[in-house]
Amino acid sequence: QVQLVESGGGLVKPGSSQRLSCAASGLRLDYYAIGWFRQAPGKEREGVSRISNDGSTYYADSVKGRFTISRDNAKNTVYLQMNSLKPEDTAVYYCAVGFVSTAVADAYDYWGQGTQVTVPS
Repeated sequence: QVQLVESGGGLVKPGSSQRLSCAASGLRLDYYAIGWFRQAPGKEREGVSRISNDGSTYYADSVKGRFTISRDNAKNTVYLQMNSLKPEDTAVYYCAVGFVSTAVADAYDYWGQGTQVTVPS
């Protein structure tokens, strides 16, 4: 069975940093595309970042230069390092796994339960 577990969320001061983790079981992450998405109340789900099976990375304009995605194959875990956090980063963050590297959420097959990141104003 496939399981994705996000961790690392919480209440974070503006301008500070936080690292999210997505630990996978039941599949090897280096065979797949992995995306980080976020969703705030009343807003559409937004693609934040993704990494392909060959290690290519992509970032939304809203986080480019502040966030970094990485993959540790030995631990079968994907990370999202978030720096210079802003109130507009407040959302539930999800990791997702699929066969194609894309910003379209519906293309992903497996999803974690999400972790809340709150950056007060």
